[in-house]
Amino acid sequence: MKTEFSLAQLADPDIAEADKILRACVHCGFCTATCPTYVLLGDELDSPRGRIYLIKEMLEKDQAPTAEVVKHIDRCLSCLACMTTCPSGVNYMHLVDQARVRIEQRYRRPLAERLLRKMLALVLPDPQRFRISMWLARLARPLSVLLPTPRPSATAGLIPRIKAMLALAPNRLPPAGPAAGSVFAPLGKKRGRVALLQGCAQQVLAPRINQAAISLLTRHGIEVVLVRDEQCCGALTHHLGNDEDALARARANVAAWSAEAAGEGLDAILVTASGCGTVIKDYGYLLREDTAFAADAAKVSALAKDITEYVAGLGLATTARQDNIVVAYHSACSLQHGQKITDLPKELLSKNGFVVKDVPESHLCCGSAGTYNILQPELAGRLRDRKVANIASVKPDMIAAGNIGCMVQIASGTSVPVVHTIELLDWATGGSRPALNTQA
Repeated sequence: MKTEFSLAQLADPDIAEADKILRACVHCGFCTATCPTYVLLGDELDSPRGRIYLIKEMLEKDQAPTAEVVKHIDRCLSCLACMTTCPSGVNYMHLVDQARVRIEQRYRRPLAERLLRKMLALVLPDPQRFRISMWLARLARPLSVLLPTPRPSATAGLIPRIKAMLALAPNRLPPAGPAAGSVFAPLGKKRGRVALLQGCAQQVLAPRINQAAISLLTRHGIEVVLVRDEQCCGALTHHLGNDEDALARARANVAAWSAEAAGEGLDAILVTASGCGTVIKDYGYLLREDTAFAADAAKVSALAKDITEYVAGLGLATTARQDNIVVAYHSACSLQHGQKITDLPKELLSKNGFVVKDVPESHLCCGSAGTYNILQPELAGRLRDRKVANIASVKPDMIAAGNIGCMVQIASGTSVPVVHTIELLDWATGGSRPALNTQA
């Protein structure tokens, strides 16, 4: 794709990166076939190729984002299926992230939307605030029937978003998991030492996921530390375009993990929420221009691993084969498209005694996508229903996934138990049977 940035514009490292990304695009349109919003809406501007044209024009002309541009960028899930499909290696992720930052900085949204986004950015990354908000949502949920039902629209208003938030709140919250700063000693001979990302929403909604990871890791000789000064990974605010907050969180985490690695050492930083893992693995890029953090950020990105990447090298000792349990494996977008981890989780489940079934249209997003199922509830609901129907077609006993957002989204549309991959692996190697619903 031909670009026309001035030399002055290209002096900006972000514009220089955008120029490189845009020039890689050859207009082939392969991305349209795997883009969830294009599949649903059939609008070229709701495809990666269409959004690339919009972003190119906005950046080249140094324009403030228009309402039309914002609408189509907001509808993007950042599922990154387009990057898996693209034969030219276009890094759409970095381009759309840059567009979101510009929208946040230069576009004035309606007041209700600004307040909602600020509330999400304030509450979701903070486990204590998030826990309180879940209790309040549970109390308010019966009142949602009093809210009017707007006509279905691909452009959501405030009322559907409020209803979506209330609907996603669980019926009850589990007790809090282990505190930051906890260290879990290995059972038997020590084989390694890792930090385990505590997460933000996950530690409120499903602390059992990390507990299963700790159980499996320590049973296989790995010491696990929950680093005391760790923060939210920054993914939530990053995808809202709030780069200042996201980068501040990234710097804090780089400092905390670097200090831990320099102290007693770390073999890896393990992540059980793949949406977080994709961003942490990108810290090196996000902080590339920060001379104080660039080198350490690159090291942190190299240490970061999805939990399945690490346990695959442990030689898991299966003790309780479950050959009669059919597991539908949902491949989270952030795992298959963001981190290019596709077959490994399925292979681990199969080797450890489960009957694993692929889900039709596995490349299409479930509609969770961070805060997407709140900000774009109509589109997210259609994607969830499509995903659930595809899962039902393989008649599973359980659904396994590697991302808490996907788990909550899918569980809201099915009665089939939804569990994390690591819970099943822990169970197969001597741990507890997993709980049977993320909404319980």
